[in-house]
Amino acid sequence: MTNKTLALFFITFFSISVFAQPRTIPPTQKPKLVIGVVIDQMRWDYLHRFDKMYGQGGFKRILSQGYSFENTLIPYTPTYTAVGHACVYTGGVPSTMGIVGNDWFEKTIDNRMYCTADSTVTGVGSTNAAGKMSPKNLWATTVTDELRLSNNFKSKVIGISLKDRGAILPAGHSANAAYWYDDATGKWISSTYYFKNDQLPKWVNDFNATDPVAKYMAKDWNLLLPLSAYTQAENDDNEFENNISGETSPSFPHKLSKLTKTKYAAIRTTPHGTSMSFDLAKAALINEQMGKGEYTDFLALSISSTDYIGHTFGPNSLEIEDTYARLDRDLADFLNFLDMRIGRGNYLFFLTADHAVAHNPGFLEQYQIPGGHFDDRKMKDEINAAIDSAYAIKDAIRYAYNYQFYLNDAVLENSGKNVEAIKAFIVKKLKQYPYVVHAVELENLAAFTMNETQKRMMSNGYNPKRSGDIQFTVKPQYFDGNKKGTTHGAWNPYDAHIPLLWFGWNIKPGETNREVYMTDIAPTVAALLDIQMPNANVGKALVELTR
Repeated sequence: MTNKTLALFFITFFSISVFAQPRTIPPTQKPKLVIGVVIDQMRWDYLHRFDKMYGQGGFKRILSQGYSFENTLIPYTPTYTAVGHACVYTGGVPSTMGIVGNDWFEKTIDNRMYCTADSTVTGVGSTNAAGKMSPKNLWATTVTDELRLSNNFKSKVIGISLKDRGAILPAGHSANAAYWYDDATGKWISSTYYFKNDQLPKWVNDFNATDPVAKYMAKDWNLLLPLSAYTQAENDDNEFENNISGETSPSFPHKLSKLTKTKYAAIRTTPHGTSMSFDLAKAALINEQMGKGEYTDFLALSISSTDYIGHTFGPNSLEIEDTYARLDRDLADFLNFLDMRIGRGNYLFFLTADHAVAHNPGFLEQYQIPGGHFDDRKMKDEINAAIDSAYAIKDAIRYAYNYQFYLNDAVLENSGKNVEAIKAFIVKKLKQYPYVVHAVELENLAAFTMNETQKRMMSNGYNPKRSGDIQFTVKPQYFDGNKKGTTHGAWNPYDAHIPLLWFGWNIKPGETNREVYMTDIAPTVAALLDIQMPNANVGKALVELTR
């Protein structure tokens, strides 16, 4: 064999040996920690609208050093908090993973249901109903569950949020812990679902013992920057804003130090609630030694105060602009903490939102932009009265949730009347409201003619075990709520267009305007970690990050 032939043999053998071997990545070559941050009620445009308020270490750092999916949409309706958190972490939609709203009518027990309610558990750190929570209503695994399953439960997973649903649903079924905030006591709590011994870890008790609410609420909420820096807000004192609990004015400065009876609840509606959530997240990482072991750990952090502030003051308020300026500082501080604690490049970080939010219709009216309010419970009562008049049946519609009517099956079936005719009567009455565009019996949705985007989102949101019987849609910028503040829940882009940023381990800078979906987050994390995607997933891994 000649030297040239021998060299070719070794090159060929080496190539076959390398490429024929299965790709194995030991745990040390994976990120030490994954951090998922959900900013409750963050519109995508806040990334750019408040750009002048941001420093270099928070949103701008992630946008310049990470990857942004600028056209990320929610693929279902209703766009509410519990559904969004469940979708981000399961890659599923209500039809596959079971969470159809914050509340719904549970047909299997013939009663209403809150998304994380669990009567079989009790609070840990709390003796009231705030602790009777668990993920049992979530049908599917989360990507955090799949991470734990991938290594025989050696990874550590913790969920943190002021809201129980923001902590519990992302952490999944097999989490080591989930912690949420109790208004009654001003303390962080959990449940016996996670702690069978009915005891919080010492570090959580120590954190609570410092009375962080008292520390934060001793500081009044004044503007972070000079007033001239705020260019995106309406006049501070206007008719479209509500008050923080215990205050009598919606204007700055917010004298939080004067609040005594309401301070535990009121902290939710201040940027202090955000800072306190980041504080607990840091304490969890330190005391649980997350990111320090052989296997990848996962912290699921949801920031809730942005939602409470948004609902109270609306997206055109001075409060929301200041809130995001302060959030940017908290985010920069947290990233610096991760750099020091875990090391740059050793953690995978993503940031998104559970939903966005609508403008206040009254505010828009000043600028001749159409919109308005409606009250679905009033609609229910009016149509029930019409049914009683026409068919002598009382309370034919049992509940109004999530732009849907739940029918009283027992009453209708025992009436001896034509049930299909009554359903058609309800649909006809709904269409008579000037702001209602479509009304459809959900079982017949496939045959219904309507816009493809709306139809797909309604179909993804329909779960025959938990959804209502008849759904309606309304004109853009009409929402179910009062005339102050704002809300969300609709299919429209103002509620469904969310940020999606990736940063850190193996993430190269870039951005795309390609249309992607909230459902794509969980399978992307799974692909990056080389683990199975969640079992109700319908999303696709984002090739910009995985190729």
